[in-house]
Amino acid sequence: MKNYKLIIYILIFSIISIASIYSSTFILSSNYKYIYLKQIIWYLVGFIILYFLTKIKKNSFYKYSFILYVIFNILLILVLFFGDKINGSKAWFNIPKLGAFQPSEFMKIILIIYLADVLYKNRKKNDLILIFKSFIITLIPSILTFLEPDTGNVIIYFIICISLLFISGIKKRWFIITLLISIIFFSIFIYIYINKQILFINIFGTKFFYRIDRLINWKNKSGMQLDNALAAIGSAPKNGYGLSKTPIYFPEAQTDFIIAIMFSNFGYYFGILFIILCYLFDYNILKICIKQENRNKYLVFGILTILIYQQIQNIGMNLGVLPITGVTLPFISYGGSSLISYMILIGLVFNINKKTS
Repeated sequence: MKNYKLIIYILIFSIISIASIYSSTFILSSNYKYIYLKQIIWYLVGFIILYFLTKIKKNSFYKYSFILYVIFNILLILVLFFGDKINGSKAWFNIPKLGAFQPSEFMKIILIIYLADVLYKNRKKNDLILIFKSFIITLIPSILTFLEPDTGNVIIYFIICISLLFISGIKKRWFIITLLISIIFFSIFIYIYINKQILFINIFGTKFFYRIDRLINWKNKSGMQLDNALAAIGSAPKNGYGLSKTPIYFPEAQTDFIIAIMFSNFGYYFGILFIILCYLFDYNILKICIKQENRNKYLVFGILTILIYQQIQNIGMNLGVLPITGVTLPFISYGGSSLISYMILIGLVFNINKKTS
């Protein structure tokens, strides 16, 4: 399959993204007035990076995966000490004139590449060794990212790990055993959280208690962010209010809740069309994945998995059916680090899918 099909989808996504972000500026403070222009710049940079990735030697990025893994773990450590605190999380380096750089967004790229390489090179070893190595590789950046705190990307890291282990060919009984062990530990964890809250706080700390409380009790609690987003979606006509005419204010409209802006301004029909576009985009990546072998199959499958997860999670939390975890909508939400990371992921798919080696 030619890569131009995916390019067409990304171009459509870019138009939707810029229009939605432009609409969000009318309900945000004046500090966000020109963020849609920044998104245009990030898209241009993203297409340049994508083009560059199609021109480098096929599969050459595996060679540097360990070095990049070490570098970005160091960046995750440094950001805890020297990063800028935004919305309660110390996850960004502020680069003058360029904006914020978020290492955790790029770590998911490195993690997919490095895990795909490790699983392929160790494919003939014992399943337990593969699982242990994969878990340790995933755990290190997960702990560092969790400390920021950034729960959304931690979940993505483990989804990457599980998806790559699943496709690597290890015996499925290990997944069943792991699932049972996870259920036991999770049950103990929840029991202590519900019935021994003082003990829970003494072990994990107050901040962690409130983060878990937010996730577990999300359905029973109200908040301006979600309530106003649901009101904006629910009150919109079938064809929407029109460009830049969202009637209700809610925070993070340009990032976590961009889908609410889309539904409110452009209507349900457009929202359904967007979901169909996401499905077709993912399906085309799946077709590329099926054609691949060895570590390339692992890598494309990992990319596809996190794209689908983030689409479902972001849309679900906008509609109030999933907890709010701060996961952005791929190619649509505002943010340089987020958008560039997705463009790099698609660039890797293009690189793998090209005919020449």
